Amino acid sequence: MTFLQNYIYYIASFGLVLTGLYIIMVKKNLIKVILGISILETGVNVFLISLGYQENGTAPIFSRIGLSANRMTDPVPQALVLTAIVIGLAVLALALTLAIRAYRYFGTLNLMKIKDQKW
Repeated sequence: MTFLQNYIYYIASFGLVLTGLYIIMVKKNLIKVILGISILETGVNVFLISLGYQENGTAPIFSRIGLSANRMTDPVPQALVLTAIVIGLAVLALALTLAIRAYRYFGTLNLMKIKDQKW
């Protein structure tokens, strides 16, 4: 049970990445592909957060109490993931906007039909 408790976040992130890749590779609908990219991105974010996690870790604030650095949680992955979430949200909004524009122009969201149409 300790393996599952310690590595549940790695397993979850790996599952999210695989689910996102499956959706991107198999689905033909543009909206579903965009959501697959978002799921894949979420898996990568969970993985990065889990790298910085330390069981029974404390906030990275040095004080007179004498906390050692090996018991502190690393704040760098948290900052990177926070930035990645904001950028990912902006990219998701842009991609969905482009999907709406593609639907208005081509009349479909099927990637195979869009690929076959003449520009």
